[in-house]
Amino acid sequence: MSGAKGPPGESCWGTNGTFVILVDDRAIQAVPKPNPAHLLGAGGILPVIAKSPVPIEASSLIKSAWTEVPGGPIHYRVGDAPAEELPIVLLIHGLVVASTYMVPTAEQLAPFCRVYVPDLPGYGKSYKPDKILGLSELADALAEWMDALGLRKAHLVGNSFGCQIIAEFAVRHSQRVDRLVLQGPTVDPTARTLRSQFFRLLINSPREQHSMGLIMLKDYRAAGLRRIRGTIKLALQDRIEDKLPLIKAPTLVVRGEKDPVVPQSWAEKVTALLPHGALQIIPNAGHTINYSVPEKFAAVILPFLSVQ
Repeated sequence: MSGAKGPPGESCWGTNGTFVILVDDRAIQAVPKPNPAHLLGAGGILPVIAKSPVPIEASSLIKSAWTEVPGGPIHYRVGDAPAEELPIVLLIHGLVVASTYMVPTAEQLAPFCRVYVPDLPGYGKSYKPDKILGLSELADALAEWMDALGLRKAHLVGNSFGCQIIAEFAVRHSQRVDRLVLQGPTVDPTARTLRSQFFRLLINSPREQHSMGLIMLKDYRAAGLRRIRGTIKLALQDRIEDKLPLIKAPTLVVRGEKDPVVPQSWAEKVTALLPHGALQIIPNAGHTINYSVPEKFAAVILPFLSVQ
């Protein structure tokens, strides 16, 4: 329908000036080429019009740092905690994106806890292994990075695909988890196809901050097209619902009231599957709450984490 050709899962501009994603050699969506910018949006591939965004690269409360693990250097962001005895909170990024879009929430949490935000291997500024790491490998890489920093145990907060990573982590490394926060957990089994996720993300796009677009574009460029495709495939193949009943830690599920990626029915199912689950809805919010309304997100999770 657009004249676009390419391998399955690849995004490109069609000959008639539309943006398409190809699945099984079929274009599943075409949207007009935007002006001035057509960018990647939160949590997946979707259009976001960028007006005058300025990606967050510096913060008075959050600093960039590096540490070495056996595979290579890991970049992370760390809060300027007022006391060493404060609880440790790790913020885990979503699909292909890295730590930058977690900074607004990290800033909200920094006065109350020791907050860390890693770029997992393959994403952001961290080292890029030739292999696209699976969920178990990402979970183990997170544990390895914690070892390098001397972090024995922590609260974990994930957004979107980050929820899939920390669910895997909680099953594989249960003794290292205090409490979990699953914000916008993916992927709803009733929509576990690229087509369904694309359209849900398309609906969500106007509900996010426009500045998210440039952040996503930078992170997607850093990851590269092969890793983008592989990570999307990884997310769609994961059955998070099989792991949720195995999670021992108290877990808070947080959903934006207007999040089309995570319908209310799926959020309720996630909560019901958790042995110690609770659900919190944030009014008038979309999928990327950690970036769009960080103050509301922090107000919900700080009491749950008992760090306020």
